Amino acid sequence: MTTLTVTSRGQVTFRKEVLQHLDIRPGEKIELDLLPDGRCMLKAARPAGTIDSFVGLLAGRSKKIATIEEINAAAAQGWAGRE
Repeated sequence: MTTLTVTSRGQVTFRKEVLQHLDIRPGEKIELDLLPDGRCMLKAARPAGTIDSFVGLLAGRSKKIATIEEINAAAAQGWAGRE
C-alpha cells in the first residue's frame, strides 16, 4: 500500500510508481469517484471516442478504395480472430 501526505493546501503528490501503474503521463487527467463509505476510486481519465474523431482517421493513408463487401469481410475476419 502506498501512503501519501496531504500538504497544508490540501494537495497530494502521487509517486512515480503510482502514475506508472495507472499509465498516467504529465498533463493527463485523473478521475476520482467518491464512494459512500468514505473510500474513493482513482483511475486515469480516458476520453471516450466519438464518431467524429473516428471519421477521417485514416484519410490519405491509402490509395485503395474498399467496397462495402470488402469492408464487411475484413470486419468479419477481425471478429473471428483472423487477419
